[in-house]
Amino acid sequence: MELAFIPSPSRGVLHLGPIPLRGYAFCIIIGVFVAVWLGNRRWIARGGRPGTVADIAVWAVPFGLIGGRLYHVITDYQLYFSEGRDWVDAFKIWEGGLGIWGAIAFGALGAWIGARRRGIPLPAYADAVAPGIALAQAIGRWGNWFNQELYGKATDLPWAVEITSSADGRVPGTYHPTFLYESLWCIGVALLVIWADRRFRLGHGRAFALYVAAYCAGRFWIEYMRVDDAHHILGLRLNNWTALLVFLLAVVYMVLSARKRPGREAVVEPGAEPADGDAGGAAGEAADADSKDTDADGAADAAGSGDTGDGTVETEKDATHVKDGADSAKG
Repeated sequence: MELAFIPSPSRGVLHLGPIPLRGYAFCIIIGVFVAVWLGNRRWIARGGRPGTVADIAVWAVPFGLIGGRLYHVITDYQLYFSEGRDWVDAFKIWEGGLGIWGAIAFGALGAWIGARRRGIPLPAYADAVAPGIALAQAIGRWGNWFNQELYGKATDLPWAVEITSSADGRVPGTYHPTFLYESLWCIGVALLVIWADRRFRLGHGRAFALYVAAYCAGRFWIEYMRVDDAHHILGLRLNNWTALLVFLLAVVYMVLSARKRPGREAVVEPGAEPADGDAGGAAGEAADADSKDTDADGAADAAGSGDTGDGTVETEKDATHVKDGADSAKG
């Protein structure tokens, strides 16, 4: 007998008159707002203008939703196109089913379009929004709790999630809450990227690559725990292979980018001022250079006025003293 567990909601939708309010959709929307809010703060700190992150998100978010849904439908096509299924359900995004791989890929395409229209380098934008994306995923995963989906193997641990629905082959019971594991992991990824970005001043897309690599590392073992139907290749779920491949690509990018373009972008948006830290560093370097030039000029002046080149010091003042001494001796 289970002493404790995480109860699932009795239903994932509330009706406000004729308008259905779905928990899954609310989690996605809240996640987007958090990502834009945090991304905007980080963008301004890097020297960008307020509102730019939201303007580009207008392109990135719809593309991301479409890409996430396409990835899910393609990789789980049997849920929509096999015998007894209705293909129209493929468009019912509110019922769950977004593949993060497709969401990030298509979202990046939308962000590239928006950034190109603003004349902004996509890597700089990606670095700014990376922790916010991780937090958006952490919040969005709770949509799976509302839909009673994406859980792991049966368990009697105190934090097990209780599944009460029997739809689509579910068996009521208590299971590993893999949605919760991934949510907590994503929060950790966001904190890791924020810390590493401050500590090492990541730039040129490396903060985003760190987010991708860290997320994939967690997704690999969490995916391995899930029991929902999935395609397998050589004994591993398709998403395990995807996580492994994307992890390697992210690590390779970080290494090559650090060698080719070390440091961080000084200016991230046309017409905007450099970030405070970068501006201060540039001003300090300029001041040091001016100081060195002044010292050098002073040394040159001293050398020019007092040194004849053969070790004899002849100044106008010394010549006057010699003349006065000679006149006194004659007198």
